[in-house]
Amino acid sequence: MQKEPFDFLKSMLETPSISGFEQSVARIVSRRMKPFADEITTDIHGNTIVALNPKGKPRVMLAGHYDQIGLMVQYITDEGFLTFVTVGGIDATVLPGSRVTVLGRKGPVEGVIGRKPIHLMKQEERNQGKVEITDLWIDIGAKDKKEAAKIVSVSDPVTYKLGIQQLGNDCVSSPGMDDKVGAYVVLEALRLLSSRKPSVALFSVATVQEEIGLRGARTSCYGIDPLLGIAVDVCHATDNPGADKKAHGERALGKGPVIERGANINPVLCDLLIETAEKKRIPYQLSAAPGATGTDANAIQISRSSVATGLIGIPNRYMHTPVEVCSLADLDLAARLIAETVARIDAKTSFIPH
Repeated sequence: MQKEPFDFLKSMLETPSISGFEQSVARIVSRRMKPFADEITTDIHGNTIVALNPKGKPRVMLAGHYDQIGLMVQYITDEGFLTFVTVGGIDATVLPGSRVTVLGRKGPVEGVIGRKPIHLMKQEERNQGKVEITDLWIDIGAKDKKEAAKIVSVSDPVTYKLGIQQLGNDCVSSPGMDDKVGAYVVLEALRLLSSRKPSVALFSVATVQEEIGLRGARTSCYGIDPLLGIAVDVCHATDNPGADKKAHGERALGKGPVIERGANINPVLCDLLIETAEKKRIPYQLSAAPGATGTDANAIQISRSSVATGLIGIPNRYMHTPVEVCSLADLDLAARLIAETVARIDAKTSFIPH
């Protein structure tokens, strides 16, 4: 990955964007994409829509969500500790000992998630193994409720401590890979096409609130009204000791983007993605998607009178933890695959299955 695209990805990953609080990343996206777009808008919901040749035909939507999972302050105890609720699907077992940042109205406040030490647990508590959110709290170092309330408030969003770490020559680890890498890919695909003057009207959308119900894809797709849409999201890598390939398929980091096939996917568009990958010698992987997927592709497909939908997966290890891992090569290959596929589409292309 070249330096400028990497710096863009890094800036997104290092900027908090919990579902409902995506505005800071939206500003980064708009600033970076301005030289490559004909039009950039942000709708009332908060989706950032980057358009290239907006009057062309057909209308093509690319979607990657830039919201991330997180927490929200629920209550401040008399001793100055913060209890919290989750935003999106949080695995409580990874929370104890995590470093977090409370995004207070007066500025960020650093904290750690605490739990009763194992030494003080009863034997039945040790044996239980299960972690409940109600057994955890955030420690910001306040001496009491009054001091804590000066810098944080109930409803303040909380993220894992953000930051990107290089692993080897190709992999990076960071919170929020799900799905800022998808947002990166759809925006990078538009950048690659910006000098090629495609005949289609291309709308690359960084969508909001996917983690709480695919909400941004639903509203932005309704507004754009595309003929076809391609969503990009992370998928579970199974190239690690904890994965069962027989149950979950084979998907590995560094072997290219994953093309999903199944009921959520338009077969004509799926075939076009595969043909393009083979023609352009872009490595790819296949994955079975037997029903509705838990991605923006699900919302896009059933918008209005239906949309021809594709889904590209970016293999991701340790999803919804503070140490998600992806391959930089997979991101660039995914962007190239989408750009080359869109470049083959014109007003005569039919996506009606036969």
